[in-house]
Order: sequence, then structure tokens, then C-alpha cells
Amino acid sequence: MTIFTKFSCAVLLVCLTGLSVKAQLVASAEGVRPPLNVNPKVADVVIQGRVTSGKGEPLPGVTVVVKGTSTGATTGVEGTYSLRLSEASGTLVFSFIGFIAKEVPINGKTTINVILQEDTKTLEEVVVVGYGTQKKSDVTGAVSSVKAEEIKELPVTNAAQALQGRVAGVNVVMSGTKPGAGVEVRVRGNRSFSANNDPLYVVDGIPITGGINDIAPQDIASLEVLKDASATAIYGSRGANGVVLVTTRRGTVGKPQITYDTFVGFSKALGKVDMMNGAEFAEYKRESRRASDNYDDNDPQAADVELFEPVELESIRLGRSTDYQELMLRRGLIQNHQLGVNGGTEDTRYSISLNYFEDNGIIKIQDMSRFTLRVNLDQQIGKRIKLGVSTLASKSVLNGLDLNPYDDALLENPLGVPYDEAGNIIFLPTNDGLRSNPISEIQEGANINKEDRFRLFSSLYGELTLAEGLTYRLNFGPDIIQSRKGNFRGRLTNERRNNDPTASTDENQVFNYTLENILNYNKTFAEKHSLNFTGLYSVQQRKQEGSNVNVLGVPAEGMEYYNLGAAAKVTGVGSFYEKWNILSYMARVNYGYDSRYLLTLTGRADGSSRFAKGQKWGFFPSVALGWNVSNEAFMQGISWLTTLRLRASYGETGNTGINPYQTQGSLSRTTYSFGNTGLFGFRPGAIRNDALQWESTSSYNIGTDFGFWNNRVSGSLEFYRQSTRDLLLQRQLPLTSGFSNVLENIGSTQNTGVEMTLSAVLIAGNDFNWSVDLNAFANREKIIELYGGKVDDIGSQWFIGQPINVYYDYEKIGIWQTEEAELAKVYGQKPGEIRVRDVNNDNKITADDRIILGTPRPTWQGGMTHRFSYKNFDLSFFVFGQFGNTIISNLHEGQTVNLFGRYNSLDVDYWTPANPTNAYPRPNQNQESPIYVSTLRYFDGSFIKIRNINFGYNLPQSLTEKIGIGSIRVYATAQQPLIFSSYVRDHKGIDPEFPRQDTPSYSQYLLGLNVRF
Repeated sequence: MTIFTKFSCAVLLVCLTGLSVKAQLVASAEGVRPPLNVNPKVADVVIQGRVTSGKGEPLPGVTVVVKGTSTGATTGVEGTYSLRLSEASGTLVFSFIGFIAKEVPINGKTTINVILQEDTKTLEEVVVVGYGTQKKSDVTGAVSSVKAEEIKELPVTNAAQALQGRVAGVNVVMSGTKPGAGVEVRVRGNRSFSANNDPLYVVDGIPITGGINDIAPQDIASLEVLKDASATAIYGSRGANGVVLVTTRRGTVGKPQITYDTFVGFSKALGKVDMMNGAEFAEYKRESRRASDNYDDNDPQAADVELFEPVELESIRLGRSTDYQELMLRRGLIQNHQLGVNGGTEDTRYSISLNYFEDNGIIKIQDMSRFTLRVNLDQQIGKRIKLGVSTLASKSVLNGLDLNPYDDALLENPLGVPYDEAGNIIFLPTNDGLRSNPISEIQEGANINKEDRFRLFSSLYGELTLAEGLTYRLNFGPDIIQSRKGNFRGRLTNERRNNDPTASTDENQVFNYTLENILNYNKTFAEKHSLNFTGLYSVQQRKQEGSNVNVLGVPAEGMEYYNLGAAAKVTGVGSFYEKWNILSYMARVNYGYDSRYLLTLTGRADGSSRFAKGQKWGFFPSVALGWNVSNEAFMQGISWLTTLRLRASYGETGNTGINPYQTQGSLSRTTYSFGNTGLFGFRPGAIRNDALQWESTSSYNIGTDFGFWNNRVSGSLEFYRQSTRDLLLQRQLPLTSGFSNVLENIGSTQNTGVEMTLSAVLIAGNDFNWSVDLNAFANREKIIELYGGKVDDIGSQWFIGQPINVYYDYEKIGIWQTEEAELAKVYGQKPGEIRVRDVNNDNKITADDRIILGTPRPTWQGGMTHRFSYKNFDLSFFVFGQFGNTIISNLHEGQTVNLFGRYNSLDVDYWTPANPTNAYPRPNQNQESPIYVSTLRYFDGSFIKIRNINFGYNLPQSLTEKIGIGSIRVYATAQQPLIFSSYVRDHKGIDPEFPRQDTPSYSQYLLGLNVRF
């Protein structure tokens, strides 16, 4: 509402009621709208107060009515209201779209502040569905939403992390635990062997590549996930793996509102790996020699002198042990600051924010920092033209993402001494030729791995109203990414070990643009027939080029990677270029009859430059039906059932699945002899296949949405099946052909699943409120056919009827014991070694004895969020769990459990003649790795995590008004404070979600502040 409109309303109400003009102007200036109805009788009591959301944000436009009357008011831009009544009695009813209505008895009070809880699950909610919005009650596809409030509850680096455990059917796994590590998102499982299984990200209507790590999570208004083919078919080949729609905050009508949001806190490792201390390592080293009769227990002192070097003997004598983990780990620091301004008039709306985020990891050389600037503008020109722009500028710096010094800290001999008496680092704590001091890896300038990344992404649009209900919209989205990665390894590192330093740089430039022409027609006929038509013509192009240089012999380590030309030798130079285009046509029709019967028809044709002539185009249709049962006349008498809706859909999507130019074959560099001269040449590197075509996925979805007792309890249930055919798969060839494989369209996979979401407002009182959101889902992924038909490919570990990824290995059943020596001899083994199952009972262990031990795909997953509020206090906690999956632990494979007697080891219960355990084999210096050591690494990956606990307090309005601030909320957050898992409890693991971590998982503890001016 403009100032002029407010003034006019005030003058009009003065004339009607006879109240003073001055009083009305003051009320208008304070943002308080005049009463809806004023009794001519002189008021004796003024009731006033403020209405806020559960997070303390003011709610303008809330209707406040005295129950049973027409007397009321609406809140202003600061959420304040004022009512003039004859007496302080009766009940006030507070209502606002998207929030649960609340009734509050007056009971003589003159100040009544109210907190309204968001009703995010109501079917009248408007959701983004791609190329437009729909009321949730009109959506026929499978669409899930995560709102800004849910994103803000988690201090995440990447907004995609907020999907974990909050959206049924979406599996989110961090690619690592280092600052800035990426996120792997899977919507309803994996479908393809070779093609990308990542979903498409669409930001403010523009499809993007490279994920959404450059976007500050605080700038996001909502995330919508399109899951079934009916919802994703509008994006054709780009939506084959699901679509994540990202909507950033836009301006609203009202005076400028300035916001400042910040949090700061620390990170600490969830725990240290239980490695051997000095005494344990010494005994383990002795045992490795006993196994080969190289340690004389009759004269242990002489045996120790022969086995250990002087520094080790000194440590044994002094009881000294070095904990290199403790020396390497630190408390990390995380901070976030965001300043924003939001406002506008009926014609011009704006939203601007500036964000700084910094995450200093728990290892010194690993950190991330990011600056982002976002500007969103919307301008109405006359009645027919609307223009707008969303611009994001992001500058980030990543340090140490490709460095893994923690492994060195685990393996280092604890009997060594890291510092001399003056406190200087001893580069070689022992005489081991392959080990150096892990602490030297994190010294300033020793190891550098730095990525500088700049991104400028814009979404520009112009919209023209051609006639009533008919609009044309032009979207243009340029996206520029410039990144540079520099690497340096100094002399005093384990990689160089006092040899010449190395350096390298990688430059990468991306230019991506999308141009869309959208025609939209929206009309209601005879008050019952609603019709929406969307037509699209779209072009997208992505061009990428890069170069790299590697050198040896940097003359001065201070040069790092900034003066490669000064190095003694150039060891490698490379460059690359690729470009692809997609041309698309799409039409979608939404029809509804009397808000009861719904129909959606979609068809999209995509042409991709990646395929050969004659194979470029794919067509992807879909159909969906919906029935709002609760709107039927025969349902009107059922008061407890508020909402019941049935949905069914079928559709097809495609996947390009190959890199540019892959259908054209390739050339590989080779060498040959011409006379006595060696020359470089080229040979065919891959077989050309002009017949390659799109992978195709057929998808069925049946769903229901329900709500009981005025949607106090609401939710949805989905069943789906997806079948993918014409997989882009490497067919194996005889090596005599000169090639090992050729890419073809062969094979098929299938995903079947069920998803459930449930939300309930358990208590909605005057002071105390309690709500809960719950979701759970299961997905069964399996291979239907391969290039040999229904025949397993054991070499690739692909099995008919099993998920794409399985663990296929021998099964450990114990350790050979002394009394089993004769039987062990049959298998060529001896007591103290790993015993595996003889599956076919042929008295020998061969490749045929391997079995499928498990899969990384969980049997089911789920998340639950509880939210409480009491007066000005609020509390929420989020629990996430996954069950039934198998993990490979890198702590239990390789050098950390090789029991070779050289490197430090996980402190395991290993076998000795005096300790006949079935857990781990006997240390043996003659076995660099135990026989069947790979069987030690498989564990149940099930876990339950307390992902987040958030406790907040909203300062009283009486206090904030005195200092001229709209609202202040302070809060404390604990991120990942607890994990419940057998892998952690029984097997010395740290985090089953990251079993391959090269930096420990961590907890975070934060203090935050939200201020509204």
C-alpha cells in the first residue's frame, strides 16, 4: 500500500467516524491500518499489540477481529495493531494466509502480543512448479517444498544440504567433510551407469550447471523438488533425475525493512581415531616380528635394541608417546554475516543483500570464504508491462580441498619426536624412508591448494500482458564462471621429501546462457472450468574452456605458483574446449473442473548437439490426473476430514548421458619409431557410434494428500516406479579388436519406492505451541538387463536384480585358530590369518566364493523435526536417520590396518597365540597387507543423527521499541552433536555418513542474531 493510499483511507475514515484527522495520520505513519469497523460510542479501552511469526519476524496484513463481531483491524508493516473497544472483554481472532489462526481471550489485558505458527502444509499454499506457480490443491505431480524457515534452521554452506531428511525421496550425501565440499543429491535413486544422476537446478526460472554452492542459503525463499515425470517433464531431458527449483527472496510492498542476520561459532572433531599409542605400537611391532620368528622373547632387551632405533628406545624408556592427531586438529571457526534491505511500492519492488561466510576447518590448511551480492528488482510499467532482474555475484576462495594431511597424522610412528628442544619441527622424526613429520604438512606455505572462483549469474525477464489472461514472457539467463586453482608442494613435505618444489595452475572458464520465450494463458470459464496453457521455446548453450601448466624446480618457495616461467622444468601443458546446445519446445495444459477434477498434459521436445545427425531429438510426454475428493458434495458432512486428494501420473523423460563429441570417437596420442627417430602420432582412442540416442525413463506415480481436523494433521503418501531403458553403457569388447569397450544403448534399470510425509500441530495454545514434521521413504533400485541380456557382469560388479552399486567380496567369518591349523593348511593358510567363507565347499578359496555383501543404498531413510514455542522462546530439533546400507570404512582398510609393523595402526584387537580373537589377524612383518584384508572394511552404515538443535529468544517488543528496532532474536545452535551407530559404538568409527573421510567429521556450536529494523 502506497503512502498516498494510506493517507486517502485515513481521511475517508475520519469523515465517516468523526474521529480526529491528526489521530488517523499518526496511526498511518506508524504503519497501523485503521479499524475495519468502529463503534460510534466513545471507546473506553485501547487493545494493542504485535503479531510475529514463530521466528520473531513481524507479520503485516494479519486480520485481528473480535470474535462474533465485525470489529477488527489489520496489522501494519511492523506487525502492530490497535483496537478501540468499549471494554476489555471478549476474544480476539488472529488470522493470516499461510498461518494457523489463533484465538486469544482478552480477559482485561490491554496489550496482547501473538505468535502465529506457519501452516506450510495447507493445500491452499502456492508452490513453484516450473514456468509458473500453482495452488498446492491444483498440483497433480509429486512436488515437495522446503521453506526459508527450514533452511535457516541449519547453518549450512550449501543450500542443497537443507534437503537432507526434509524431503521424502531425496537422498543427500556430502562429498566430504572439508570446508566447501560439494553435495551429491539423488532424487528417487540412481537410474544410469554412465550418465549424470544429479538433478537439474533451476534458479529463479533459469536452469544452471555446477550446483548451487555459490548461493547464500539465507537468500533462498524456497526450494521445490519435482520428483515424478509429470512434474519434471516440462524440463525434458534436463529433468530426467528430478528438478530442484530455487526461488530467491524478492521485494514486498511496504517501507524499507533492513535486516541483519549473523552467527558465529566453532567446530570441533566428533572424535579422534583410536590409533595405537607409543606402548601399544611398540608391542604391535614386536608381535609382527614374532610372527616371522624375528624377535627373541628370551632376551627382550637385546631384541628391542635390534628392532627399535634410538629415538624409539628412548620413548619406550620414558613412556613417551606423540599424538599427531592432537597436534594437527584444532577448533575451527565459522561465521556468517548478512545485511539485507527489502521493500517497495505497488510498481517497484526490491530486495538486496550482502553476505559474507567463512569456515575455517579443524585442520589448519583447510578453509573456505565466500562473498555474495544479490540484487532482485521488479518493475511494473503501466498495466501491461513488467520487467525484472535477479543478479547474483559470488566470490569464493577454497583452501586445501584436495589436501589430505590427516592420513599422515594417523600413520606416523608415535614413538618419534616431532619437535626439538628449541621447538623447531623435526622433519624426519624417525629413520623411516617413507614417512616425514605430519606437522610439516600444515606449515605456512608448505602445501598450497587454492581455488579462486568468481560467478556472475543473472535472470532477466520481461512480461507483456497481451490480453486478459494472456501473457508473453521473455527470460534470459547469462551465467559466467571463472575459476583458477593453484597448487604448490614445498621441499619439506612428504610428497617432495627435500627434493625440488613443484607447482601447477588450472584455469577454467564457463559461459552458459538460457533464452526462453514463454506464452501463458490462464482463464476461468463459467466459474467452474479453469484452463491454463503454457508454451515454451527455449535455447540453452554452455561453453567451457580451460588450460593447465605443471612445473618442477620452483627456484624460491615464496613464488608458490605465481611465477611458473621461472621453474627449471615444465612437466606438462594442456588445454581443452567443449560446447553443447539444447533446443527445446514445450507445451503444458492444466485443466480443472469445479476445483474437483484436475488434468495436466505436458509434451516437450529436446534437440541435443551431443548426439549424431538423425538421433538429436527426443520427445517426452506426460499426463497426470487429480481428484479433490474433499470438495465433493458427499464429503461436506465429514467435519474431521478437511482435505483428501488423489493423484496419478505417467510420463517419460530423457537423459543425454554423454559428453560433447562422444559420438564422434576420439584420437589418442601415441609414439612410434620412424627409422631411428622417435616421434609422436595419434591413433583411434574410442570407437565412433553414430547410433547413440537418448536414455529414456518411464515413470508411474500414485499419490494422495490428506488433512484432518482443519489440517491440524496433514500429509501425503506416494508410490512410484521408474523404468530406464536404452542405457548409455560401455559394452566390453575382446582386446584383440584393439579396444576394450564401446559405448552403446543397452540394458535397463528400475526404481520402485514409497514416500510418506506427515505434519501435525500437536498443541496450538495461547502461549505454548508444538508442531512436528515427519518424513520417511524407501527406494528399491535394481538392474533389469545388461548388454548380455539378463546376465551378470561380474567384472564390473553389476548383477541382475541388484542395485547399480553393490559390494562384492569374500565374507570374513573369523580368524583361523590354533586348533584349526590342519584345516587352515587345506586352504594354504595358518592360524592368525583371516578366514573367509568357502561358499561352494570345494576346499579352496577362489573368485567363485565371492558374494554380494551389501549395497551403499539405504533400505529406508527419514527425518523428523519438532518445533516448540513458549511466549518469546522457541526450540526446534531435527533428527535424521538411514538404515540398511553397507559402508566401506577407510579406517579399516589400507595402511591403517595393514598390521605390517611399520606404520601406526588402528588400535584393534589383533590375534596372538595368547589372545585368540576372531576380530583381526596377527601382525606380520612379512605381509605388507593381510590376506583378504578387504573383508575387514565392510560395516552396517545405519545411523540416527541429531542433526540440529536450535534454541531462540525474541526480545520483548517493549524493549525493542525503546531502541528503535523492529525485532531482535538471539539463538544458539548445536549442529550434529550426537550420532547413534554401531559403526561408532562397536568399531571405532567416527561417522558412518562419511566412512571414507580424510578429514574428521565435526560438530558445530553457534550463537546467532536476527535483527529487523
